[in-house]
Amino acid sequence: MAPSPTPPRSLETFPNPAPDRDYEIAFDAPEFTCLCPLTGQPDFARFKITYVPDKKCVELKSLKLYFWSYRNEGAFHEAVTNRIADDLVQALSPRALVVTGDWFIRGGIGTVVTVRFPQPQGTTRSS
Repeated sequence: MAPSPTPPRSLETFPNPAPDRDYEIAFDAPEFTCLCPLTGQPDFARFKITYVPDKKCVELKSLKLYFWSYRNEGAFHEAVTNRIADDLVQALSPRALVVTGDWFIRGGIGTVVTVRFPQPQGTTRSS
């Protein structure tokens, strides 16, 4: 049996059924995998995503396939977490979004990367 092909990296959306109300949608994806870009060994993470939709919501099957598309890709924890946040912001234009990548322990060190949109006031970006 041949392995399943890597799904395309796209996020499908649908209209927000309550666009006049602020409410949160939260996802917990405990089985995220990608590869370490230095060793090629698998990295595992639990992703938690919370957002306040504006006009669009993300469709769950597309989010699952989007996560799956990282399986054979080498990427640093910080890069993957930021890319996921950027892709969700681009697809949804949410009122608010928090993406937390809780990376499993490797070499005795666990890593948690949190990205917030919009960026909290008082923080600056370097050029």
